[in-house]
Amino acid sequence: MELRQLRYFIAVAEELHFTRAAARLHIGQPPLSHAIAMLEQDVGARLLERSKRWVRLTEAGRLFLVDARRIVALAEQARLTAQRAERGELGELRIGFTYSTPLTPLFAAAINAYRQAYPHVTLILQELATLRQLEGLEQRSIDLGFIRPPELPIPPTIRTTALREDPLVVVLPSRHRLAARSVLAIAELADESFVMYPQGAGTGIYPQIFRLCREAGFVPRITQTANESSTIIGLVAAGSGITLLPAAFERIGLEGVSYRPLSDKGAITMLYLAQREEAAAPLVAAFVDMLLQIQS
Repeated sequence: MELRQLRYFIAVAEELHFTRAAARLHIGQPPLSHAIAMLEQDVGARLLERSKRWVRLTEAGRLFLVDARRIVALAEQARLTAQRAERGELGELRIGFTYSTPLTPLFAAAINAYRQAYPHVTLILQELATLRQLEGLEQRSIDLGFIRPPELPIPPTIRTTALREDPLVVVLPSRHRLAARSVLAIAELADESFVMYPQGAGTGIYPQIFRLCREAGFVPRITQTANESSTIIGLVAAGSGITLLPAAFERIGLEGVSYRPLSDKGAITMLYLAQREEAAAPLVAAFVDMLLQIQS
Protein backbone atom coordinates (compact mmCIF):
# COMPACT_ATOMS: atom_id res chain seq x y z
CA MET A 1 0.00 0.00 0.00
CA GLU A 2 1.45 3.35 -1.10
CA LEU A 3 0.63 6.95 -0.22
CA ARG A 4 -0.17 7.47 -3.90
CA GLN A 5 -2.87 4.82 -3.70
CA LEU A 6 -4.32 6.41 -0.58
CA ARG A 7 -4.49 9.80 -2.27
CA TYR A 8 -6.19 8.24 -5.28
CA PHE A 9 -8.72 6.49 -3.04
CA ILE A 10 -9.49 9.70 -1.12
CA ALA A 11 -10.15 11.55 -4.39
CA VAL A 12 -12.54 8.85 -5.62
CA ALA A 13 -14.26 8.64 -2.21
CA GLU A 14 -14.80 12.39 -2.14
CA GLU A 15 -15.90 12.74 -5.76
CA LEU A 16 -17.78 9.41 -5.95
CA HIS A 17 -16.98 9.56 -9.64
CA PHE A 18 -13.92 8.08 -11.37
CA THR A 19 -13.82 10.58 -14.22
CA ARG A 20 -13.98 13.61 -11.93
CA ALA A 21 -11.44 12.07 -9.56
CA ALA A 22 -9.06 11.34 -12.46
CA ALA A 23 -9.36 14.97 -13.63
CA ARG A 24 -8.70 16.21 -10.09
CA LEU A 25 -5.60 14.03 -9.87
CA HIS A 26 -4.45 14.91 -13.41
CA ILE A 27 -4.21 11.26 -14.45
CA GLY A 28 -6.15 9.05 -16.84
CA GLN A 29 -9.16 7.05 -15.66
CA PRO A 30 -7.71 3.59 -16.52
CA PRO A 31 -4.60 4.10 -14.32
CA LEU A 32 -6.85 5.35 -11.51
CA SER A 33 -9.17 2.33 -11.74
CA HIS A 34 -6.15 0.01 -11.76
CA ALA A 35 -4.63 1.74 -8.70
CA ILE A 36 -7.89 1.41 -6.74
CA ALA A 37 -8.17 -2.26 -7.70
CA MET A 38 -4.59 -2.88 -6.51
CA LEU A 39 -5.32 -1.02 -3.26
CA GLU A 40 -8.36 -3.18 -2.57
CA GLN A 41 -6.24 -6.24 -3.27
CA ASP A 42 -3.53 -5.04 -0.86
CA VAL A 43 -6.05 -4.16 1.83
CA GLY A 44 -7.98 -7.36 1.39
CA ALA A 45 -11.37 -5.68 1.42
CA ARG A 46 -13.76 -4.17 -1.05
CA LEU A 47 -13.73 -0.40 -0.53
CA LEU A 48 -16.00 0.80 -3.34
CA GLU A 49 -19.16 -0.37 -5.00
CA ARG A 50 -19.46 0.81 -8.58
CA SER A 51 -21.73 0.55 -11.58
CA LYS A 52 -21.80 2.40 -14.88
CA ARG A 53 -23.87 5.17 -13.22
CA TRP A 54 -22.65 5.46 -9.64
CA VAL A 55 -19.83 4.88 -7.14
CA ARG A 56 -20.47 4.20 -3.44
CA LEU A 57 -18.32 3.54 -0.40
CA THR A 58 -18.71 0.20 1.28
CA GLU A 59 -18.75 0.12 5.07
CA ALA A 60 -15.11 -0.99 4.93
CA GLY A 61 -14.40 1.88 2.53
CA ARG A 62 -16.07 4.42 4.79
CA LEU A 63 -13.95 3.39 7.76
CA PHE A 64 -10.84 3.07 5.62
CA LEU A 65 -11.34 6.65 4.39
CA VAL A 66 -11.01 8.01 7.93
CA ASP A 67 -7.66 6.33 8.46
CA ALA A 68 -6.48 7.08 4.91
CA ARG A 69 -7.03 10.80 5.45
CA ARG A 70 -5.17 10.61 8.76
CA ILE A 71 -2.23 8.77 7.20
CA VAL A 72 -1.95 11.22 4.30
CA ALA A 73 -2.17 14.17 6.68
CA LEU A 74 0.57 12.69 8.88
CA ALA A 75 2.77 12.08 5.85
CA GLU A 76 2.32 15.69 4.79
CA GLN A 77 3.10 16.87 8.30
CA ALA A 78 6.23 14.73 8.32
CA ARG A 79 7.32 16.26 5.03
CA LEU A 80 6.77 19.80 6.31
CA THR A 81 8.54 19.01 9.58
CA ALA A 82 11.59 17.71 7.71
CA GLN A 83 11.64 20.78 5.48
CA ARG A 84 11.41 23.13 8.45
CA ALA A 85 14.18 21.25 10.23
CA GLU A 86 16.33 21.52 7.09
CA ARG A 87 15.77 25.30 7.17
CA GLY A 88 16.74 25.42 10.85
CA GLU A 89 13.22 26.24 12.03
CA LEU A 90 12.62 23.16 14.20
CA GLY A 91 14.65 21.04 16.56
CA GLU A 92 16.87 21.43 19.59
CA LEU A 93 19.90 23.73 19.84
CA ARG A 94 22.28 23.27 22.78
CA ILE A 95 24.45 26.27 23.65
CA GLY A 96 27.15 26.47 26.30
CA PHE A 97 28.32 29.73 27.83
CA THR A 98 30.86 30.90 30.39
CA TYR A 99 29.88 32.51 33.67
CA SER A 100 30.28 36.08 32.38
CA THR A 101 28.60 35.57 29.00
CA PRO A 102 24.99 36.27 30.08
CA LEU A 103 26.14 39.67 31.36
CA THR A 104 27.19 40.78 27.87
CA PRO A 105 24.60 42.65 25.77
CA LEU A 106 25.56 40.61 22.69
CA PHE A 107 24.51 37.31 24.27
CA ALA A 108 21.18 38.62 25.52
CA ALA A 109 20.40 40.27 22.17
CA ALA A 110 21.27 37.11 20.22
CA ILE A 111 19.20 34.77 22.40
CA ASN A 112 16.18 37.08 22.38
CA ALA A 113 16.35 37.62 18.62
CA TYR A 114 16.75 33.90 17.94
CA ARG A 115 13.79 32.98 20.15
CA GLN A 116 11.61 35.46 18.26
CA ALA A 117 12.79 34.34 14.82
CA TYR A 118 12.66 30.60 15.58
CA PRO A 119 9.99 30.07 18.24
CA HIS A 120 9.68 26.35 17.51
CA VAL A 121 13.36 25.61 18.21
CA THR A 122 14.05 24.39 21.76
CA LEU A 123 17.05 26.27 23.17
CA ILE A 124 19.00 24.45 25.88
CA LEU A 125 21.42 26.88 27.56
CA GLN A 126 24.16 25.44 29.78
CA GLU A 127 26.57 27.37 31.98
CA LEU A 128 29.92 25.66 31.54
CA ALA A 129 33.56 26.59 31.99
CA THR A 130 35.54 26.97 28.78
CA LEU A 131 37.28 23.57 28.91
CA ARG A 132 33.97 21.84 29.69
CA GLN A 133 32.48 23.48 26.61
CA LEU A 134 35.32 22.34 24.38
CA GLU A 135 34.82 18.82 25.70
CA GLY A 136 31.09 19.13 25.11
CA LEU A 137 31.60 20.18 21.50
CA GLU A 138 33.88 17.24 20.82
CA GLN A 139 31.51 14.83 22.57
CA ARG A 140 28.50 16.42 20.80
CA SER A 141 26.68 17.19 24.04
CA ILE A 142 26.47 20.85 22.97
CA ASP A 143 26.30 22.45 19.51
CA LEU A 144 27.80 25.89 20.15
CA GLY A 145 29.83 27.52 22.90
CA PHE A 146 30.60 31.00 24.13
CA ILE A 147 34.12 30.61 25.52
CA ARG A 148 37.04 32.59 26.89
CA PRO A 149 40.65 31.86 25.83
CA PRO A 150 41.42 28.40 27.28
CA GLU A 151 44.51 27.27 29.12
CA LEU A 152 45.20 24.52 26.58
CA PRO A 153 45.31 24.76 22.76
CA ILE A 154 41.91 24.60 21.10
CA PRO A 155 41.46 21.23 19.34
CA PRO A 156 41.76 21.37 15.53
CA THR A 157 38.24 19.98 15.23
CA ILE A 158 36.82 23.19 16.71
CA ARG A 159 36.56 26.56 14.98
CA THR A 160 36.36 29.83 16.92
CA THR A 161 35.08 33.27 15.92
CA ALA A 162 36.12 36.35 17.92
CA LEU A 163 33.05 38.21 19.18
CA ARG A 164 34.28 40.89 21.55
CA GLU A 165 37.18 42.04 23.69
CA ASP A 166 36.56 42.60 27.39
CA PRO A 167 38.97 44.31 29.79
CA LEU A 168 39.73 42.64 33.08
CA VAL A 169 38.95 44.57 36.25
CA VAL A 170 40.04 44.30 39.86
CA VAL A 171 37.19 43.31 42.14
CA LEU A 172 37.87 44.47 45.69
CA PRO A 173 36.02 45.44 48.87
CA SER A 174 34.73 49.00 48.73
CA ARG A 175 36.62 49.83 51.95
CA HIS A 176 39.89 48.46 50.60
CA ARG A 177 42.71 51.00 50.50
CA LEU A 178 43.09 50.53 46.73
CA ALA A 179 39.40 51.25 46.11
CA ALA A 180 40.18 54.95 46.38
CA ARG A 181 42.21 54.70 43.18
CA SER A 182 40.52 55.13 39.78
CA VAL A 183 42.94 52.81 37.91
CA LEU A 184 45.20 50.06 39.21
CA ALA A 185 48.21 48.11 37.97
CA ILE A 186 48.55 44.40 38.58
CA ALA A 187 51.91 44.92 40.31
CA GLU A 188 50.06 46.79 43.06
CA LEU A 189 48.23 43.57 43.95
CA ALA A 190 51.36 41.61 44.92
CA ASP A 191 50.60 41.61 48.65
CA GLU A 192 46.89 40.87 48.30
CA SER A 193 44.99 37.68 48.98
CA PHE A 194 43.11 36.33 45.93
CA VAL A 195 39.72 34.68 45.67
CA MET A 196 39.59 32.55 42.51
CA TYR A 197 37.98 29.65 40.71
CA PRO A 198 39.57 26.28 41.59
CA GLN A 199 42.45 25.28 39.36
CA GLY A 200 40.53 22.35 37.92
CA ALA A 201 37.40 24.36 37.13
CA GLY A 202 38.39 24.61 33.47
CA THR A 203 38.10 28.40 33.22
CA GLY A 204 40.39 30.47 31.03
CA ILE A 205 40.70 33.22 33.65
CA TYR A 206 42.66 31.06 36.14
CA PRO A 207 45.83 30.61 34.05
CA GLN A 208 45.54 34.16 32.71
CA ILE A 209 45.64 35.64 36.22
CA PHE A 210 48.73 33.62 37.03
CA ARG A 211 50.40 34.71 33.80
CA LEU A 212 49.63 38.40 34.36
CA CYS A 213 50.84 38.23 37.95
CA ARG A 214 54.08 36.48 36.97
CA GLU A 215 54.69 39.14 34.33
CA ALA A 216 54.23 41.73 37.09
CA GLY A 217 56.83 39.96 39.25
CA PHE A 218 54.85 37.89 41.74
CA VAL A 219 52.75 34.75 42.17
CA PRO A 220 49.21 35.37 43.44
CA ARG A 221 48.46 34.11 46.93
CA ILE A 222 45.14 32.25 46.76
CA THR A 223 43.37 32.10 50.09
CA GLN A 224 39.87 31.17 48.96
CA THR A 225 38.31 29.39 45.97
CA ALA A 226 34.72 29.11 44.73
CA ASN A 227 33.07 27.56 41.70
CA GLU A 228 30.50 30.31 41.10
CA SER A 229 31.27 33.84 39.97
CA SER A 230 28.60 35.32 42.22
CA THR A 231 30.11 33.44 45.16
CA ILE A 232 33.57 34.81 44.38
CA ILE A 233 32.20 38.37 44.28
CA GLY A 234 30.30 37.72 47.53
CA LEU A 235 33.50 36.50 49.20
CA VAL A 236 35.26 39.67 48.05
CA ALA A 237 32.48 41.72 49.64
CA ALA A 238 33.01 39.71 52.84
CA GLY A 239 36.67 40.73 52.90
CA SER A 240 38.15 37.36 51.91
CA GLY A 241 40.40 38.94 49.30
CA ILE A 242 40.36 40.44 45.82
CA THR A 243 40.05 38.95 42.35
CA LEU A 244 40.28 39.70 38.65
CA LEU A 245 37.26 39.17 36.40
CA PRO A 246 35.99 40.30 32.99
CA ALA A 247 34.45 43.78 33.16
CA ALA A 248 31.03 42.30 32.33
CA PHE A 249 30.74 41.35 36.00
CA GLU A 250 30.47 45.02 36.91
CA ARG A 251 26.75 44.57 36.19
CA ILE A 252 26.56 42.61 39.43
CA GLY A 253 26.22 45.65 41.67
CA LEU A 254 26.74 43.88 44.99
CA GLU A 255 26.91 46.22 47.97
CA GLY A 256 30.39 46.48 49.44
CA VAL A 257 32.19 45.64 46.18
CA SER A 258 34.09 48.00 43.89
CA TYR A 259 35.44 47.38 40.38
CA ARG A 260 38.56 49.14 39.14
CA PRO A 261 40.10 48.99 35.62
CA LEU A 262 43.66 47.86 35.06
CA SER A 263 46.34 49.81 33.22
CA ASP A 264 48.24 46.70 32.11
CA LYS A 265 48.01 46.19 28.33
CA GLY A 266 47.57 42.44 28.61
CA ALA A 267 44.68 42.71 31.06
CA ILE A 268 42.01 41.81 28.52
CA THR A 269 40.08 38.69 27.62
CA MET A 270 38.25 37.68 24.48
CA LEU A 271 34.81 36.18 24.05
CA TYR A 272 34.72 33.60 21.26
CA LEU A 273 32.01 31.58 19.60
CA ALA A 274 33.12 27.96 19.31
CA GLN A 275 31.65 25.36 16.99
CA ARG A 276 32.72 22.13 15.37
CA GLU A 277 34.87 22.57 12.26
CA GLU A 278 32.61 20.34 10.18
CA ALA A 279 29.80 21.78 8.06
CA ALA A 280 27.27 23.37 10.37
CA ALA A 281 23.81 21.86 10.73
CA PRO A 282 20.94 24.19 9.71
CA LEU A 283 20.04 24.99 13.33
CA VAL A 284 23.64 25.95 14.12
CA ALA A 285 24.12 27.92 10.90
CA ALA A 286 20.94 29.94 11.51
CA PHE A 287 22.05 30.93 15.02
CA VAL A 288 25.58 31.81 13.91
CA ASP A 289 24.30 33.97 11.05
CA MET A 290 21.96 35.85 13.38
CA LEU A 291 24.67 36.31 16.01
CA LEU A 292 27.15 37.72 13.52
CA GLN A 293 24.53 40.08 12.11
CA ILE A 294 23.82 41.43 15.59
CA GLN A 295 27.52 41.73 16.32
CA SER A 296 28.14 43.78 13.18
